[in-house]
Amino acid sequence: MARKTSKTSARSANARPANALWGGRFSGGMAAIMEQINASIDFDRRLYAEDIQGSIAHAEMLAAQSIISKVDAKAIVKGLKRVQGEIEAGRFKFSRALEDIHMNVESRLSEIIGKPAGRLHTARSRNDQVALDFRLWVRRAVDEADVALADLQTALIDKAEAHAGTIMPGFTHLQSAQPTTFGHHLMAYVEMFGRDRGRLRDARRRLNECPLGAAALAGTSFPIDRHRTAKALGFDRPTANSLDSVSDRDFALEFLAAASISAVHLSRFAEEIVIWCSAQFRFVKLSDAFTTGSSIMPQKRNPDAAELVRAKAGRIIGALNALLIVMKGLPLTYGKDMQEDKEPTFDATDAFALAVAAMAGMVRDMQPNAAVLRAAAAQGHATATDLADWCVRSLGIPFREAHHLAGRAVRLAEQKGVDLAEMTLADFRSVDRRITRAVFKVLTVERSAASRTSYGGTAPANVRRQAKAARKAWL
Repeated sequence: MARKTSKTSARSANARPANALWGGRFSGGMAAIMEQINASIDFDRRLYAEDIQGSIAHAEMLAAQSIISKVDAKAIVKGLKRVQGEIEAGRFKFSRALEDIHMNVESRLSEIIGKPAGRLHTARSRNDQVALDFRLWVRRAVDEADVALADLQTALIDKAEAHAGTIMPGFTHLQSAQPTTFGHHLMAYVEMFGRDRGRLRDARRRLNECPLGAAALAGTSFPIDRHRTAKALGFDRPTANSLDSVSDRDFALEFLAAASISAVHLSRFAEEIVIWCSAQFRFVKLSDAFTTGSSIMPQKRNPDAAELVRAKAGRIIGALNALLIVMKGLPLTYGKDMQEDKEPTFDATDAFALAVAAMAGMVRDMQPNAAVLRAAAAQGHATATDLADWCVRSLGIPFREAHHLAGRAVRLAEQKGVDLAEMTLADFRSVDRRITRAVFKVLTVERSAASRTSYGGTAPANVRRQAKAARKAWL
């Protein structure tokens, strides 16, 4: 007869030894499933450089404050640099049993230098440690995103200057509205990405406070110098409240919010590129570098890079939503829920960096089809507003009356199957006898675009000035 296994024995068989770094109170070990859900080393290993940077600053501060000896601090710093070298050389063995990057680093440090490693965690907790590491990582991500967006702006400005006078249709409701220029259209995105960079810089200013020294939640009784560690790590100041220090993830939320707004701008531009590349539009052409073919239709040139940029926006916005939902119900201070802050942030950061780089590449690669753009701009009676404006200036009539007059001219042109510029003077005079031959000077798409000289308008001269100003402001 088979011997029955007790529930206690079953639990023990499915358990792991207590963690040596925090397991003093625990004797029964950790269930395998608990180890799996609790461990974060599979993703937070990306924080290794920040973790070691923070630990070095902490150790040096402890020695300066005579909390640990200078000899121990020197050994700790030397050991931490060795650990970093092992990680970067691919020789470091990460352990899920040690849960996270902090314990993995500290465990290896203990193997290297022995007892002094145990002094490193004096006057700090994993709570302020992870808050510091993550904040340092996000700060670097913000800086890298700013550089990437600056490169995208550079690509846009270069292309805009080259095509400041290339006529294209401007749209509202995706219907031809008024003539504009390809350069002016690209400069609109320079403005959008400039605002995105402003949001990133604003977020960076707020995140640049150091939580190290808040310890678990209440601070520490050791005579630490938080201003020293803040300065050593490039922060403007230490955080002001220990409870907020360990529970705040606003810095990640703000970064994701700024990235999400920028991703929307990227997605809008990507959608336009997809439309422009279609056979129905043929506004621009992308080379083989940013397109793919079809497995069955040899004539296809698919704008996959643009489509994937468009899709990345969903992942980035999703990451923001995920972290907002994680944080929305948490009481102060730290909860293990907050371990879920990193994966969406890491994923969104990777997706955003790739999307921005791909868009910069497409901008440099794309070649506008000037003849097609000009022909499209001339369709749909796009100079009707110019006709109305001419009537106001030349006939001295109110704009509303001029608008109706231009509308009657458009109706006549549609009846005759011609564009406004192709109508005869007799045609115009049948609409209103006051119209003179001078009206034809405003009915070409080139004259229309060139006339929009108001600040921010589409006139080629404006575009060139705007591009020059943008270089000075952003690059």
